[in-house]
Amino acid sequence: MKNRTIPVILTAAVTSIVTLFAAAKLQGDDSILFKSTDREAVPVNYVGYNEGLGTLNSAAPVDFQPAAEASVQAVVHIKTITKKQVTRETSWFGDYYAVTPEQKGSGSGVVISNDGYIVTNNHVINGADEVTVTFNDRYTATAKVVGTDPTTDLAVLKVEETKLPFMEFGNSDDVKLGQWILAVGYPFTLEATVTAGIVSAKGRSIGVNTNKAGAVESYIQTDAAVNPGNSGGALVNTKGQLIGINSAIASPTGSYAGYSYSIPANLVRKVVNDLIQTGSVQRAYIGIEFFNRKSMTPEQLQELGIDRNEGVYVAGIQAGSGAAMAGLQKGDFITQVNNMNVRTEPELLEKIATFKPGDNISITYKRGNEELKTTVLLKKMGNIANSLLGATFQPLTNEQKRSWGVNSGILMAKKGDGAMSSIANLNDRFLVTSINGIPVNTTDDIREIMSKYESVRLEGFYPDKRNAGMFYYGLSKKDME
Repeated sequence: MKNRTIPVILTAAVTSIVTLFAAAKLQGDDSILFKSTDREAVPVNYVGYNEGLGTLNSAAPVDFQPAAEASVQAVVHIKTITKKQVTRETSWFGDYYAVTPEQKGSGSGVVISNDGYIVTNNHVINGADEVTVTFNDRYTATAKVVGTDPTTDLAVLKVEETKLPFMEFGNSDDVKLGQWILAVGYPFTLEATVTAGIVSAKGRSIGVNTNKAGAVESYIQTDAAVNPGNSGGALVNTKGQLIGINSAIASPTGSYAGYSYSIPANLVRKVVNDLIQTGSVQRAYIGIEFFNRKSMTPEQLQELGIDRNEGVYVAGIQAGSGAAMAGLQKGDFITQVNNMNVRTEPELLEKIATFKPGDNISITYKRGNEELKTTVLLKKMGNIANSLLGATFQPLTNEQKRSWGVNSGILMAKKGDGAMSSIANLNDRFLVTSINGIPVNTTDDIREIMSKYESVRLEGFYPDKRNAGMFYYGLSKKDME
């Protein structure tokens, strides 16, 4: 048995050596055992912390100290008081008085000029009777509300102080995924607090502000810890520049759970300048309609080609708008605004919102396989809204439909001085969902229905008072003439 095993072992060993030798000759290498330095084509690298062994160059350690120390000097603690309110109400049992107790609120703000202008969130100071700001050195001053813009959730305050430390605006278009950032504010009424993280995403829409007509949501998403009280505080790059205003968190508990959202600085700067100069925001509109991709099925995305194209799909063109005059058509894909890429609807809304009515912008778009360019004259919303019976109507965006839970509807922004004003108890900002049970989306729909009936019943609700339920208003043929 032993004598038989030895020849077998020897034969196997000789065979293995001959095989290795032949393979080495075929590859032009005189050595039998390969060295790792001789195999340049092998796509494998070590992932240790040793220099030169990784596939990416190691970045120098980031020092947050200068940016942090400068930022806390320009971020203030905002405190608000809403006084007690007594209102007279009527019920089946007679009149009574409802008392709303005094309410106190807290948030953050960013000083943006040495003469005392401060930017914060609208929801921080909304409805407040008194607003005070406390600086990092604990000095407290009364603030005046210069202006607010609910559609972007921004507000501007003013304190009568000079030579204040302030923060310079950075360019939020230059913000990159993965870059380091700081969040500075006053969470939970603590002293000035700095947290660090990275940019997780751009152009995020989370639906927190879409119940406002014309709302713009295109947040910078980060993983920096932001909590109640941080609203209105600063999102800062490592140079100490303001690149966003911290505004919201996504959380099942109400406290930080890994996701925070900031309004991009370029949009903030435009809104702030408008509020300071005119007291209101000069909002420009391109005049297109688009779909909410999140609510669409894969089959719908495929049918329209949205699953294979970058850019914003044009679902419709509003008559008389800059988009209509520029020749844009339903089915086009907008890919750039002034040579800046736009991939999603929130990104497009953000870019447009940084311009003023009367500005001309360059639009790059795809029509089929052809890439084209055109110039669009931006207009005011009132200029592209449709008028009917003295009222001004605005078509709904898909984001508004989703937020308000409707499949159809057109917003009566102003009832005007015509026939609509004759309807008792009808107020501005009434969302008409249907007329005589027929869904409506445009003023053409309304005209067509009204031409067929001697009287009509408008059905809908007030988005700002959704809990009040549905409302119904009647209008006769005589009124409509």
